[in-house]
Amino acid sequence: MVNKKRLLAGFSAVAALSMGLAGCGSDTSTNNNASDGGSSDGGVVNITYMHRLPDNDGMVLVNDIVAKWNKEHPEIQVKATKFDGKASEMIKKLETDVKNDNAPDLAQVGYAELPEVFTKDMLQDVTEYAEQYKDHFASGPYSLMQVGGKYFGLPQDTGPLVYFYNKAEFDKLGITVPKTADEMIASAKKAAAAGKYIMSYQPDEAGNMISGLAGASGGWYKVVDDAWVVNTETDGSKAVADLYQQLIDAKAATTNARWDASFDASLQDGSLIGTVAAAWEAPLFMASAGDTGAGDWQVTQLGDWFGNAGKTGPDGGSGVAVLKTSKHPKEAMEFLDWFNTQISDLVSQGLVPAATTADAETPEKWAEFFGGQDIMAEFKTANNNMGDFTYMPGFSAVAAAMNTTAAKAVDGSGKVEDIFSVAQTTSIDTLKNLNLSVKE
Repeated sequence: MVNKKRLLAGFSAVAALSMGLAGCGSDTSTNNNASDGGSSDGGVVNITYMHRLPDNDGMVLVNDIVAKWNKEHPEIQVKATKFDGKASEMIKKLETDVKNDNAPDLAQVGYAELPEVFTKDMLQDVTEYAEQYKDHFASGPYSLMQVGGKYFGLPQDTGPLVYFYNKAEFDKLGITVPKTADEMIASAKKAAAAGKYIMSYQPDEAGNMISGLAGASGGWYKVVDDAWVVNTETDGSKAVADLYQQLIDAKAATTNARWDASFDASLQDGSLIGTVAAAWEAPLFMASAGDTGAGDWQVTQLGDWFGNAGKTGPDGGSGVAVLKTSKHPKEAMEFLDWFNTQISDLVSQGLVPAATTADAETPEKWAEFFGGQDIMAEFKTANNNMGDFTYMPGFSAVAAAMNTTAAKAVDGSGKVEDIFSVAQTTSIDTLKNLNLSVKE
């Protein structure tokens, strides 16, 4: 779903957060404790949950969150297990465990990974239970927990795309956040003439950010009559390609890879003063910028720059799914809804929760960097404005091909629109390689 550098950057930034929310001191389990499949003992239902949350110092530990549930719900007891490897490694383990009938009841699964796990016949249809909790979550993240209209769990955290900008620098240039694509291009050219950039084109984020921007106005994948229908060259994709191509041609956007040191340098030298970013990037962005612009940055919603009509798209995030072998899906979903709505605890883990049951408080250090703004409120608005974009099985291969193609637009050997044509062919080829039916 994300490259190794992106993942490591995320964990290192989360580890650096000190939010003053210390846990009660218990340790999480290691990653090889087998579950009992949700067995019942003496009238008590036992549920197991495998996760990959950071659980670093200063965070409310998952086991401590679970302990609160266990104290309040003696009839449903939950054991949490932390998996310390990569997401792909966890999926392989879960696949083996499902086959051996000793998988956990619940497991953390990235939104882009859910369709792949589904095609491996590892999930349990829990639509009837999910519908009971639908109103507890933003609709965009909630929709990412389904394949073909069937729901397999509930969303946990989310990465809606928003816009970060240095308001003080905008004021110096006499510009405001653009509302339309034409305004964005005009303002970007004005800023570039002064050696400033209000937009970044990030070739290593094409499969994540650019797909999300295109998906804000409409999805790429759907299942019709048990066959996948693919269209990555939508009007939204064309609008994304057009805007970025104009900015690149005019040299009015930076073209540094997001996870390269040169991107950080563009923030630290003050030349990059505006960029699209995922909500979860807030602490990473602070680390990238250092002290440059601290207190001057702000967060706002995307303008109608990509034919998105006020909508945004997803970039990252994960949910928790009920695995096929769970014998107590009802009780597992009851716990899951409770856990995924423990908003302050999840924020302490560095997450932007998908739940809407309460307002998440912006951590103090984040608020200081972003000029005292309640950026969690902006993220909540973005969550509620997320388009209904879903992923296909094997999307990681599509994302990788998009990233490679995106780099060619930087050196002039390709165009931004090529990203979406490559996504189309790679999507179809990947689905066929997985022996899935494709309607062409």
